[in-house]
Amino acid sequence: MLVLTTFDLDEYVYEALRAGASGFLLKDTPAEQLVDAVRVVADGNGLLAPSVTRRLIEEVAKRPPARTEPPPELEDLTPREAEVFELVAKGLSNAEIAERLVVSETTVKTHVAHTLSKLGLRDRVQAVVFAYENGLVRPGD
Repeated sequence: MLVLTTFDLDEYVYEALRAGASGFLLKDTPAEQLVDAVRVVADGNGLLAPSVTRRLIEEVAKRPPARTEPPPELEDLTPREAEVFELVAKGLSNAEIAERLVVSETTVKTHVAHTLSKLGLRDRVQAVVFAYENGLVRPGD
């Protein structure tokens, strides 16, 4: 679900994400970017307006980790999937991950899809939130 709104207020953003939104854009988004956003969300990825992204990261980063131990779901990941998950959580794109791990972008997409499925996550936005909430990555990593 892609939310399009005139309000750039944190409470709207957080409620939309809690309700299952994978994208949140402002109504002043240019038409060509809106079309691209629909495609991104339809492909199962997340997308936030740039003004929202920084605030969301700061908010999540301020919270203390909910657990001191990694969640048990992480045990289902292969070592490579765990490595890819950490890089996704740090904000790297598929192309950047592929370059860093010296694999194809298709291989990275496969690992990302398996990881999201195994962790019960809808998209990369949820993956980042999951990683921060569980202390798997920290600001500045």
